[in-house]
Amino acid sequence: MPAGAEPRANQLFGAKRVASAQAPQAIGFYSKGCGAGFMELPESGPTWQAMRLSRNRNWGHPELVQFVVDLSAHARKLGWAGLYIGDMSQPRGGPMTSGHSSHQVGLDADIWMLPPRRVNLSRSERERISSISVRTDDQRRVNGNWSATHHRLLAAAASDPRVDRIFVAAAVKIEMCKSARASDKTWLQKIRPIYGHNTHFHVRLKCPKGSRNCVTQNPTVAELSKGGNGCDATLNWWVTDYLNPPKTTKPKKKAPRKKGARDYTMADLPGQCAAVLASD
Repeated sequence: MPAGAEPRANQLFGAKRVASAQAPQAIGFYSKGCGAGFMELPESGPTWQAMRLSRNRNWGHPELVQFVVDLSAHARKLGWAGLYIGDMSQPRGGPMTSGHSSHQVGLDADIWMLPPRRVNLSRSERERISSISVRTDDQRRVNGNWSATHHRLLAAAASDPRVDRIFVAAAVKIEMCKSARASDKTWLQKIRPIYGHNTHFHVRLKCPKGSRNCVTQNPTVAELSKGGNGCDATLNWWVTDYLNPPKTTKPKKKAPRKKGARDYTMADLPGQCAAVLASD
């Protein structure tokens, strides 16, 4: 770091090993914020295991931790041993030293698509094992790893009133739309297609009660879906123009690089984050 330069926020938050001694709060936006009074998801439970423990990212707002526990118990009812949980947040949220630009306010969780056969993996096994992809290499459809249980699990997660939206590979949303009924609209519009996300689904919760400094995501899923379920022409874009952009005669101007989460200093984050960082 150049002399006199402000330290990057991801280095400061990444160095914290435990949560702040404060009341639980999600502070700021999912990709620009932090969190107070986070809870650690136990490394193992009767129906879950946190993966990649060396990252120390199995933390979140208590509402997120409870959601993960609840969904893992539902996965057991559906026939899996439970759930493998990927990254949630750092102990005090904030920007991460690697990986995500979001997951900063303790309301995001990555859940592996790999159906657990057992939930007693050792620490070393959890560093080595990988999830599975549920879409084809050409990104256009689901592959043989996709199952009816994946569908039911995602439907249950999206039906939870705590959930704002769930990010999945476009092929997953397309597959789920094939059997969509009119009564599915409210939860199905929460299933949002995005690049990647073929080995996990990313759950994002709404701002919890009491987190007055939490910033709600807009547009809402209802607005994005124009009041429908999202199974429309905008979904097909992900397997047409996104994969094969239309040719244009005009050369595209290279956009200037935007400041990313890894470049943030404390001045870029909500003012309350300084107190979170300084707390015991």
